[in-house]
Amino acid sequence: MGSNDMKWKVLKSEYLAHEPWFTVRREHVELPNGNQIKDYYIYEYPDWVNVIAITKDNKFVFVRQYRHGLSITEMELCAGVCENDDPSPLVSAQRELLEETGYGKGEWKEIMQVSPNPSTNTNITHCFVATDVEVVSGQHLEPSEDITVHLLTLDEVKELLRNNKMMQATQVAPLWKYIAENHLM
Repeated sequence: MGSNDMKWKVLKSEYLAHEPWFTVRREHVELPNGNQIKDYYIYEYPDWVNVIAITKDNKFVFVRQYRHGLSITEMELCAGVCENDDPSPLVSAQRELLEETGYGKGEWKEIMQVSPNPSTNTNITHCFVATDVEVVSGQHLEPSEDITVHLLTLDEVKELLRNNKMMQATQVAPLWKYIAENHLM
């Protein structure tokens, strides 16, 4: 694992769109066995973060918002993009939690990194756990955000997971990992 012995050779690469939230390039690639794929699409995104935030009284801080791609409103972890001026993914995660929920402080650690789709996406999602968080301000939402904050029990979180009520894979994976590693099944 991690070896580049199966790396594809890029014969041609061109940008089809280069927008802040949609950068895509088409590549003509050659596989190690000599086969070629003339139209392979790569989506370039900045890295993302998400936060399993837990209050001092063991409530999980969730947000509820609409997701236009699937036309659904669902409960999610606080999440967002690593901004260029954020010095680290941790700072991005702390900023996102504060902006979306008003929660902050606590003890923070990164529990995993996942790829939204390693076959076509260039970014990584950095997943954090923040324990003993508390309200330190109100929400600071962007005009495009319509987010409500909800405190859930562990049983409510497990119910969301078991009943497919969370669709964001980069959030489901770290939640299950957290539950498994802490023997909370």
